[in-house]
Amino acid sequence: MKTTLSWLKTYLETDASEGALVDRLIMLGHDVEAVEKRGPSLEGFGVAEILEAEPHPNADRLKLCTVDTGRQRVRVVCGAANARAGLKSVFAPPGTVIPRSGAILKAAEIRGVRSEGMLCSAYELGLGEEREGIIELSPDAPVGASYRSLLGLDDPVLDIKVTPNRADCLGVYGLARDLAASGIGRLQPLAAPTVKGLFSSPIGLSIEAPLACPFFLGRHLRGVKNGPSPAWLKGRLEAVGLRPISALVDITNFITLDLNRPLHVFDAGKISGDLVVRLARAGERLRALDGGDYALDPEITVIADESGVLSLGGVIGGEASGCSEETREVFVEAALFDPIRTAETGRRLNIASEARYRFERGLDPDFVARGLEIATRLILDLCGGQASRIVAAGSEPSWRRRYVLRASRPQSLGGLALAPQESRVILERLGFAVEIAGEGDLAAEPPSWRGDIEGEADLVEEVLRVKGYDAIPAVSLARSESLPRAALPPQRQRAEKVRRTLAGRGLVEAVTFSFIAKKEARLFGGGAEQLTLENPISTDLDTMRPSLLPALLAAAKRNADRGFADTALFEVGPTYEDDTPAGQRLAAGGVRCGEERLQDWQNPAREVDLYLVKADALCALAAMGAPAGRIEAAADPPSFYHPGRAGTLRLGASRLGSFGELHPALLEELGLRRKAAAFEVFLDAVPAPRARLSPRPPKLSVFQPVERDFAFVLDRAVAAERLLSAARAVDPKLVAEVRLFDVYEGVGLPSDKKSLAITLRLEPQDRTLTEAEIEGFSKRLVAAVEKATGGVLRG
Repeated sequence: MKTTLSWLKTYLETDASEGALVDRLIMLGHDVEAVEKRGPSLEGFGVAEILEAEPHPNADRLKLCTVDTGRQRVRVVCGAANARAGLKSVFAPPGTVIPRSGAILKAAEIRGVRSEGMLCSAYELGLGEEREGIIELSPDAPVGASYRSLLGLDDPVLDIKVTPNRADCLGVYGLARDLAASGIGRLQPLAAPTVKGLFSSPIGLSIEAPLACPFFLGRHLRGVKNGPSPAWLKGRLEAVGLRPISALVDITNFITLDLNRPLHVFDAGKISGDLVVRLARAGERLRALDGGDYALDPEITVIADESGVLSLGGVIGGEASGCSEETREVFVEAALFDPIRTAETGRRLNIASEARYRFERGLDPDFVARGLEIATRLILDLCGGQASRIVAAGSEPSWRRRYVLRASRPQSLGGLALAPQESRVILERLGFAVEIAGEGDLAAEPPSWRGDIEGEADLVEEVLRVKGYDAIPAVSLARSESLPRAALPPQRQRAEKVRRTLAGRGLVEAVTFSFIAKKEARLFGGGAEQLTLENPISTDLDTMRPSLLPALLAAAKRNADRGFADTALFEVGPTYEDDTPAGQRLAAGGVRCGEERLQDWQNPAREVDLYLVKADALCALAAMGAPAGRIEAAADPPSFYHPGRAGTLRLGASRLGSFGELHPALLEELGLRRKAAAFEVFLDAVPAPRARLSPRPPKLSVFQPVERDFAFVLDRAVAAERLLSAARAVDPKLVAEVRLFDVYEGVGLPSDKKSLAITLRLEPQDRTLTEAEIEGFSKRLVAAVEKATGGVLRG
C-alpha cells in the first residue's frame, strides 16, 4: 500500500512530522517498508525569470541574460533560441549537480563573459529528450520557488506493508482513520453526497450465484466525455506507481486506492441487455484488460450479458467492454465478491490486480453504496453527463456482532492494566459502538469495516496497539531453576559438535538436497523403488539418498570443473535406507579430493588417503562422545570404496561408519579425475554418554610414569585394534596410553605372520611402581594378548 504524505493529510488534520507519522504507523502494526524521496536529483534547481536577454558580444549564437533567481540577480550565458525577456525557466546555481551528466556546475567564463549559473533544458534535468530550448514555465510560477516543489516531487511516498487481516487499511482513508484513533491527528469527515438519479437505468442487474456475489449495485451514466485526467489526479496515481490512462479508468483506480472501494466501469454501449453475476460455463473465455486470453471454468465468478462474459468478478475487467475516448455512456459497478472464490480465481489464472488484492481480504459491506455515490460525483465533475437511479441485486450481508471485553483481560492477555473507561475511549475512537455490560465489562460492536474482529482477544489487541505496545512493562519470566536448561536436545547438540569439529579440521560445510538421481543412488547401494519420489522437483532428483557422499562428490566435481580441484567438504544430514522412520539415519559425511594443502610453508601438500579421512571420522565420533578406546577398525567397507584402502568403524557389533579411498571405477563413473577419499559416520549409532552431575577433569598423576615397548608376533589376518584393545584392558586405571609404532612383515618371520610393536604408558595414581610391579604387569599383558589374539612376545 502506497500513499504520499500530502494525500494522507487530506484526511488527517495533524501537525505531526513525517517521522512521527511513520513511527506511529509502525507502532499501530503497519510496517513502513520505505519512505521514498522523489526527485532528489532536482535538489537546488529553482524558478527564475529572465529580465533581459541581449546578444553575446563575442558570439553570434549565444545570449547574455540577466536572471532574477528570487535571491539575487545574476548574469547567465545561454545558447537556447527561446531565451527571452519575461520568460520563467529553471535555474541551476554553481555547485548544482546536473542530473543528465552528473557534472558539478561551476561559474565560468564563456567567450570572455562570466556566467554565474545555467538555464536548463528538460534533457539536462533528465525529464525528457527535448534539448533544443530551455524549459518554459507558467507565467504565474513563483520566482525563487523550488522546481522540485513546483512539480510536486518534494512530497514523500510511504510504502506501507499492511497485514492480511487489516483490509480496512488498504485505502488512504483507512490509514488516516487508524492514525486519528491513536491521537496523532483529527480525521476529516468523508463527504459522500447523494447524487440524484435523473432517469431509470436501461441496464438491469441480477445474481444467479448469491454465494459468490451477495450484493451488486450499478448505475448508468450518459453524456460523459472521456479524456485525460486533471493534473491532481494524474499526480496522485503516478506518485504511487500507477500509469494514468483516462479519466474514467483513473477515477476507479483512485477510489480503490483512496477509499479501498474497488469499482469497474463498463462502456454501456458495448453491453447487450442486462448484466448477470453467475459462474462461468465450460468452454467460455475472456480477453481481459491486461491482454491475456483466459479459459474459464465453473468455479469462477463472472459478470456477463446476453453475448457472454464481460469481466471476472472482483479480479479484472474484459477488453471488449472497456472504455475508450469514444465512450459516451457507462455503467458503473460496485459489488461484494466472495473473498475465497476471488483468491482462487486469481491464483488459478495467475492474475494479480488491485481489486483482487482487496476483495480476497474482505471489504466493508456497508460502504458499497457510498463508494458508488462518491465515484458517480467524481465522474460527473470530471467527465460531465447525467446519472440514472441506482439499480441493485441481492442485499447487504449482515455484519453486526457484539463481543464482551472483561476489565481484567488487557492485563491477563496483554500484560497492561487499563481502566475500563480508557479502553472504552480507545474502542470508540476506532469506530466501535461500546456499552457498559457489567462491573467494568464492556460490550463492543465492531464497525462494518473491521471484519477481522472475531472475539475478546481481538478487542484486547486493539486497545493495546492504540495505547502503545511500548507502554507494556517488561517482566522477566520466573525461572524454575538457577541455571537454564539446554535449548537444544542432545541429538542436536551432538550434531553441532560434529559440525564444529569437522570445520576445525579444515572441511567446508555443504548443504545439499536429500534426493539424488536413481543412477547415482544405485552406485551407493540405494535406489530402491520405495524410495523413489512420486513428484520430484527435477527428473535427475527422483530418489531419496542412501548416503551423503553422492551429493558431496557432485559438489566436488563442480568445484574441480571450475578450477578448484583440491576440495574438502562435509555435511550433516539424513540418509535413507528404506521408507520407514527407522530407515532414516542422521549421518555426518565428508569428501576430500586432490591434495590437503596445509596453510604452512614448512609442510608440503599431502595427497588425500584413507588415514586422513579415518582421522576425520574418529574425530567426529569423539565429538559425539563415542568411547575412542573401544572403537575397532575392520576391513569390510561398502563396495564403493577402494578394496584394501578402506574400512569400517565398529563398536562391538554396532557399525558406526566407514572410511577410505573411493573406488577408481566409481570416480570414473562420476567424472572425477583426481584421487578422492571419503568417510561417513552415523550419529544415531553412537550410544549416548552416561549423564554426570558435573564434568570430571582428567586426573594428573604426581608419580613417575613408566613407558614400556612390546613386540608381538601374530597372524597376518589379526587386526591391530584387537592387540591395542587387549593391552588397554589389562589395567584400565594404570594404562594411560597405548599406541602402535611399528608393523613388520618379512625376513625372519613366517609368511603368514606379522610383528606389531606397541608402546604402553603407565601412570600410577597412588605410588611409584616398583620393578616387581612393572614385571608383574608385563606378564599379565603378555598373557592377555595371547588369549585375545593368539600372539606371542617376539624374542
